[in-house]
Amino acid sequence: MDTAQRIGMALGTRPVDLLLKNGRLVNVFSGEIHEASVAIHGDRIVGLEDYDAVETVDLEGRYITPGFIDGHLHIESTMLSIPEFARHVVPRGTTTVIGDPHEIANVHGVEGIRFMLDSSEGLPLRVFLMFPSCVPATPFETSGAHLTAKDMEPFKDHERVLGLAEMMNFPGVLAADPEILAKIEVFRDKVLDGHAPGLVGKGLFAYVNAGIGSDHECTQLEEARAKLRAGMRIMIREGSAAKNLDALLPVINAQNSRNCFLVTDDLDPRDILEKGHLNNLVRTAIRKGLDPVTAIQMASLNTATYFKLKGLGAVLPGYLADLLILEDLKELAIARVYQGGRLVARDGSLVAPIRPAARTTLPGSMNVDWDKVGDLSIEATGTTVRVIEVVPGQIVTKHAQDLAVVVNGKAVADPDRDLLKMAVIERHHGSGNFSVGFIRGFGLKHGAIASTVGHDSHNIIVVGVNDREMLAAARETARMGGGFAVVRDGQLLAALPLPIAGLMSDRPVEEVDRSLEGVVRAARELGCRLEAPFATLSFMALTPIPELKLTDQGLFDSVNFRFVPLFAD
Repeated sequence: MDTAQRIGMALGTRPVDLLLKNGRLVNVFSGEIHEASVAIHGDRIVGLEDYDAVETVDLEGRYITPGFIDGHLHIESTMLSIPEFARHVVPRGTTTVIGDPHEIANVHGVEGIRFMLDSSEGLPLRVFLMFPSCVPATPFETSGAHLTAKDMEPFKDHERVLGLAEMMNFPGVLAADPEILAKIEVFRDKVLDGHAPGLVGKGLFAYVNAGIGSDHECTQLEEARAKLRAGMRIMIREGSAAKNLDALLPVINAQNSRNCFLVTDDLDPRDILEKGHLNNLVRTAIRKGLDPVTAIQMASLNTATYFKLKGLGAVLPGYLADLLILEDLKELAIARVYQGGRLVARDGSLVAPIRPAARTTLPGSMNVDWDKVGDLSIEATGTTVRVIEVVPGQIVTKHAQDLAVVVNGKAVADPDRDLLKMAVIERHHGSGNFSVGFIRGFGLKHGAIASTVGHDSHNIIVVGVNDREMLAAARETARMGGGFAVVRDGQLLAALPLPIAGLMSDRPVEEVDRSLEGVVRAARELGCRLEAPFATLSFMALTPIPELKLTDQGLFDSVNFRFVPLFAD
């Protein structure tokens, strides 16, 4: 439909394809709720009053809102293939996502990004990507790939690549590292996303001067306020492990709300099935007192505006007809979901056809030289050890110290004090790299848990009560081609295979959820007290996030950005 045809349709010269009649429009542009009928022709909205139509649907006073847009997520973290992900978020009101394929890129590089683009075509979900900025995330761990500015060039004009994903190497930005600046220049005319936990003051000003426009790592109110004052958009995150909605909602007011939007970042399949996707964030924000129109703006128009998604994010003439029909603005019960004027979901179920997940042609990603890994024992060279201390519900950790338990000259775990051993084992190149440390917060009394999801380089990460159990759990993840494993007395209790890059399943969400429930239940039987043990485990190697983390190269102080010895004395 060209411009002249649109004008004619808007004037009512002939019947439109679809009229959604007698609705109450949540107008995120004018900031009000008003009576309206929405006329749709082809994939576009042509007007907001009654028209002659081929098909008319009487909404009987139901609410009309834009489809929800998730502005920052790692689809890999759902552990689902993209078609399977779409099958379950579209009925929950999400019609567009902006993914950062940072996780699969750290395993398979450009090949992984192409896989994500290819497997997201032809779906009832608009999938855009941001090109990963930091592969590897830092030089402090061994990744499966290394992406340079030259690797980014072929993607800069791709219609579904919107810009540069979270620039987590903010020290590199502040140091004007030539390689980092070259990556920024590739996407200078597009969107540049940030990732700078705790950065304020002159450092923040320098970061913004590089052209970076957003941040999703705020955990404290004053940090969010400082970043808004510096001109950044604030992505308020509520995922499975990192939950910031409660802390950050008070920053929102009538003057700044258009500069804030809601994102999930990392969400596991259980949360999607039980709580929902962005609809859960909007519903939760409304329950906590946020004005419904503002909450919906923060899941639609604000996101579309920041990412320059023309024609998305609102129900307005000339916009793409991505919209939701809601029974109410409290529980957000979704009666219908339209994408491009086509009914794609009704009453919680997808009605649009969806093609099966593409058969991956990605190579295997488990390349561990177990002969080089050897054992995980720690020579006791002191009496006090540094300890990674888990903060429940957050991806940040504390840098603690405790007295070591020494047996036959080796520092060992002490489950009675919740002082467990942790190891990270390189899995991409068969280098034999590994390191061992101590962690508190998992609460295991027996056995070990292991995962190939270890942000950001996704090496094998394992926590346990002794070396034998830890090695057994780690070997199980390699045997299944990647995934989660829980071991006790050397025997596998439960597993979740993730054969796509060691990150994603090729199975239906219900099967993935059952397996996830099984490994979580098995971890609890070992004594783990965390709500999401594997989601938490995945962040214990993430060096850009304070305060203390472990990689295959050693124990890392994420505040001072340096490796530190395990023994503090």
